[in-house]
Amino acid sequence: MTIRYLTGITPSGIPHLGNYAGAIRPSVRSQHVADVDNFYFLADLHSLIKSHDPLQTQRSTLEIAATWIACGLDTDKVTFYRQSDIPEIPQLTWLLTCVTGKGLLNRAHAYKAAVDKNVAAGLDADADVTAGLFMYPVLMAADIMMFKAHKVPVGRDQVQHIEMARDMAASFNHLYGAGCELLVPPEAAVDENVATLPGLDGRKMSKSYRNTIPLFTPREQLRRLIMGIATDSRTPGEPKDTEGSAIFLLYQAFASAEQTASMRQAFADGIAWGDAKQQLFERIDEEIAPMRAHFDELMAAPARIEAILRHGADKARAVAAPYLAELRHAVGLRELTLLGAAPETAAQDAPAAPAAVPLIKQYRENDGRFYFKLTSAKGEVLLQSKAYAAGRDTGAAVKLLKELGAGALAGLAAQLEPYEATPALTDALQALVLAEQGQQK
Repeated sequence: MTIRYLTGITPSGIPHLGNYAGAIRPSVRSQHVADVDNFYFLADLHSLIKSHDPLQTQRSTLEIAATWIACGLDTDKVTFYRQSDIPEIPQLTWLLTCVTGKGLLNRAHAYKAAVDKNVAAGLDADADVTAGLFMYPVLMAADIMMFKAHKVPVGRDQVQHIEMARDMAASFNHLYGAGCELLVPPEAAVDENVATLPGLDGRKMSKSYRNTIPLFTPREQLRRLIMGIATDSRTPGEPKDTEGSAIFLLYQAFASAEQTASMRQAFADGIAWGDAKQQLFERIDEEIAPMRAHFDELMAAPARIEAILRHGADKARAVAAPYLAELRHAVGLRELTLLGAAPETAAQDAPAAPAAVPLIKQYRENDGRFYFKLTSAKGEVLLQSKAYAAGRDTGAAVKLLKELGAGALAGLAAQLEPYEATPALTDALQALVLAEQGQQK
């Protein structure tokens, strides 16, 4: 079974070495794991919660996209897209909003922290709290479930949001699933061994501490920053502890097991801090330099990045569009023509049940090929296609069925799985034709 992973990346400036070692590098390596389908997206809609500077939002999106590609993300192997390019995500956000209790959102960590801060300051509990901050967990749930992601790599502070997404899926499935799992409840994938690197002052590398080493800082600036890392007063020749040493921990994050063992011995032998820092600089720059050059090239060619993101959006929407159509149908956002003609006078007893509504669904499987299927209102598969190499071919076949109904079956026979020409199939195809004609009027 192929497992789908989905990773969101908030555009917030060029990452630092800690971001690279803890998130970017392991994510890039995971694209080569068998039976794993990776989706990566730039969460530019999420970034609007904090940033109200349009130019910063635009530039940060470019910087983050260039960073991940420069670090080795294969955009042909994975699906890499910009969140705002997928209009289906905000639509699913609203569907989820309508089944999510306010009480659930009240318990979100970020919202509670903002309220607690306001109360402690003697302000109104919701002072300066935007609806965007409050609704963040719903948009995050839509990001995940729009693509039926099974696993979401997150830190411990984000596990709550995954649990909230599961609650939303359960509510939606209960209301509209009719016993089926319309939305896939995701699972948090927490890496307990994720690298947490120290910064220039020995504390965790973080922009909030102003102790970071930017990932693609120029070579000489990288040297100066590393030479400025805080150390103790032990002189050359005195043995030095590796435990808690920022120099050693940073070196270990970029070195092989053999190199790490050699540096450990050098610490025991009393290596001078200046020599240790020089070796650290050389080890980091050896890995970063080729990526830095690639990053600079990408930053100078924004049209290339834009083309990559648009291509990724096409791949993502090939999954999202037909799935959203299925969800819209489930909640009742359907073609009115399928209800049948209304009676001239209202019945004295209970209203008549609406006519059965068939559903035709286009989708893409994990093998990268495209399919469509026609199901009855009860979910019975009436018609199943074989694989198409391109989504446009699937769309053309579906269009033909909607225009000709049963008359299209002979021409499509080679691309269909064996089927029975039952009255249910004929009626469903006729309903598709009527719906198509209604749309064209």
